[in-house]
Amino acid sequence: MGAPLADRIRPAELSDVVGQKHILSEGKILNRLVESEYVPNLIFYGPSGTGKTTVANIIARKSNKKLYKLNATTCSVSDVKDIISTLDGISSYDGVMLYLDEIQNFNKKQQQSLLEVIENGQITLIASTTENPYFYIYGALLSRCSVFEFKPVEPEEIVIALKRASKTLTEEYGKNIVVSDEAYMHFSNMCNGDVRKAVNSLEIAVIAASVTLEEEITVDIGLAVQATQKSALKYDKDGDNHYDVLSAFQKSVRGSDPDAAVHYLARLIASGDIKIICRRLLVIASEDIGLAYPMAASIVKSCCDSALQLGLPEARIPLSQATILLATAPKSNSAICAIDDALNDINSIDTGDIPPHLKDAHYGGAEKLGRGIEYKYPHAFENSYVKQQYLPDKIADHIYYNYGDNKTEQLAKKYWDEIKK
Repeated sequence: MGAPLADRIRPAELSDVVGQKHILSEGKILNRLVESEYVPNLIFYGPSGTGKTTVANIIARKSNKKLYKLNATTCSVSDVKDIISTLDGISSYDGVMLYLDEIQNFNKKQQQSLLEVIENGQITLIASTTENPYFYIYGALLSRCSVFEFKPVEPEEIVIALKRASKTLTEEYGKNIVVSDEAYMHFSNMCNGDVRKAVNSLEIAVIAASVTLEEEITVDIGLAVQATQKSALKYDKDGDNHYDVLSAFQKSVRGSDPDAAVHYLARLIASGDIKIICRRLLVIASEDIGLAYPMAASIVKSCCDSALQLGLPEARIPLSQATILLATAPKSNSAICAIDDALNDINSIDTGDIPPHLKDAHYGGAEKLGRGIEYKYPHAFENSYVKQQYLPDKIADHIYYNYGDNKTEQLAKKYWDEIKK
């Protein structure tokens, strides 16, 4: 029992792999590729413990190719060259398959070194990564591979793997191992879709339970809770999952769903990075709430200041306050639409010169240059308004700001419609 339990029960057939039905079920594309005689270069993308290595092993065995495994975290180009040097050997008669784990840790030059051998067919590459390959893998290499995404495994599927693990442990211990349904579900729910994590937690529980002299090893919910301790929530603030959580956070606030917003806030708080939360809240206050509730920006700023001064765990309170305020506030994106439209014109067309009457006239000789002569001072007129042109001649009729449908902006629109008519 030297190897981890997850390795001891690793499936040898695709039909035994739990999860990934979207690519591994009969008739699905990866299933067809595995069953065919031709296997292209592949990139498996997804969280840990979702079957990437297992499927690579199955593909290598079915293709009769000699399998080499490297981890990009610890290996180098010289290790790849060592594999290339074996290509003419008897053991490599049917070809070589290289499984390169964590390929995102190879820099661009290291990834480029793989191009020649995979392009001429000397080596079939299966690379795996927990990070988005479109961010971390060199374009030329990416274009020569087919990308398949492995998703977190559902709890019901994980229970199947856990029962398989229990059967193996029963054989190894020579004792009947009884795991309650509540314990199975606890293991599967607390691993965040990671089969390896769930199986390893089960093994820890069984080891702990086996110290008794009972003829039967029992794992109940209490022991399962002790063996797992804490949910293995996937959150790497240096990885692309960081941006996924931030994106889900803002979209939940924008979508006026306070429950989802607080959930993703909790994930961000678990990372311990208060600054990034405050930055995103301040952006949301102006981008998504904006002029529908202008005071939101000031309130959120106060909550963020409090959070930064308090630090965790107390910071969670003002951060939650700000998040719920924004999620339940009326929404308007008129501010960001207006500035983006204006910036687009600045960057794409000739908008023309500033009208002479708006130019600075606070210096000698300004009048001779025609600066500020025809300017009308609004406060000298009724309601502090007088009609005059402010935009350059070339875009004089362009409208950047469109009033939002919310109450605040509609009241402002009604006011100015009355004044300007």
